[in-house]
Amino acid sequence: MRSTQFVVRTFAFSLLATCALAHAATITGTVTDKTTGKPAVGDTVVLVNPMAGMSEVAHTTTDARGRYSLVQQSDGPALVRTMHQGAEYFIEAPKGGAPGDISVYDVAAKVTGVFIEADVLEAESANGQLKVTERYFVHNTSSPPTTQWSAHSFDVVLPADAVINGVGAQRPNGLPTSVKMEPDGPKGHYSFNFPIQPDDGDKDTLFQISYDLPLKGGKYTFDSQVTMPADNLAVIVPKSMTFAAGAGAVFKSVPEDPGVQTFVAKNATPGKAIEFTISGEGSIPREQQGAPAAQQPAMGAQDNGAGSQDASPSTPGNQPGGGIGNPIGTPNPLSKYTWWILGGLALLMAAGAAFLLRKPAGVPGGPINAGAGNYPVFAAPVSNHDALLSALKEELFAVESERISGTIAPADYAEVKAALETVLRRALKRN
Repeated sequence: MRSTQFVVRTFAFSLLATCALAHAATITGTVTDKTTGKPAVGDTVVLVNPMAGMSEVAHTTTDARGRYSLVQQSDGPALVRTMHQGAEYFIEAPKGGAPGDISVYDVAAKVTGVFIEADVLEAESANGQLKVTERYFVHNTSSPPTTQWSAHSFDVVLPADAVINGVGAQRPNGLPTSVKMEPDGPKGHYSFNFPIQPDDGDKDTLFQISYDLPLKGGKYTFDSQVTMPADNLAVIVPKSMTFAAGAGAVFKSVPEDPGVQTFVAKNATPGKAIEFTISGEGSIPREQQGAPAAQQPAMGAQDNGAGSQDASPSTPGNQPGGGIGNPIGTPNPLSKYTWWILGGLALLMAAGAAFLLRKPAGVPGGPINAGAGNYPVFAAPVSNHDALLSALKEELFAVESERISGTIAPADYAEVKAALETVLRRALKRN
């Protein structure tokens, strides 16, 4: 009898063990230091469960060949995170035995080859308030490729009376996430503690800030400044509003979209203010948002050599849809950013979810108002279900990082985390 019970128990234990092993999967990969071209030796690699408060499921360190191996006990969503010289890099845990290779870079506080390709300021107004969304497209073309990262990775200068509503950032190969921007020096000066990784092909690092300004006599005058060289400073306003360049500022009218006015100044210099005034009221038409970049005209701005400013919308050839001088056959530097500049589609993105959940719409600190659509953060379209899942998982990761660093209140953390996990569970059920 005892022998029979022993056999039955052994069989049951073996069956349970077999079932458990059936759900376990081994994740292997190589962490490569792209700065040196060598394996990253001794870096910590962690398997993170976004459904359990971003808890660490397994961890290891890379060997002399940069290799690592982790065991995932369930087939649910997971992230693989590694840290190199203090900077974190992560990928979605691969499925089906696919390699979990991770690229990392050496870190420096200042890196040669980091510059702003476009500082894009989009403004609209109502009820005496100017609502601004400012986006910075930052390139890192360093050689060898090196991540610029410190407490002052990227500095910005905003109007001193700006009331900030939301802040977001996006890595070249990542998804938008909410970040913190710290005051740094005189009023209106801020710094991002966010890595500027080397470009991934034509993908760069994006920063976005949403803020309100009080209209004074129905207008507001900007003294816009950049903290590093900028190829383009672009200002976008509704057709019902008026834009006027200040003394010494040279802006060209760019026909990006017939529903808005776009004005571009070239080669902004750090520390040198560019003055312009925005007046009137209006909002960017929703029907104009989301026009694919491929449908935009590829025009190049050509200076007439006389230092004139063609910023008046009433000047022939300078109206939206008109010309900006003779085409020179080069692509418009803003064309590839049309998805972001013109508003994009109002689809759920990770950072937007965080902002929307933290504070209700219509109150200070509510969702980012990027154009008339109140769409969240970088309004690039989510192309498929997997992208949505990845966005939600990355935002869970970001919220957990905020909790660890103490940059989010416990009540806000609990509310955001619970809401994001609910959305993620519902999305997974439909997968």
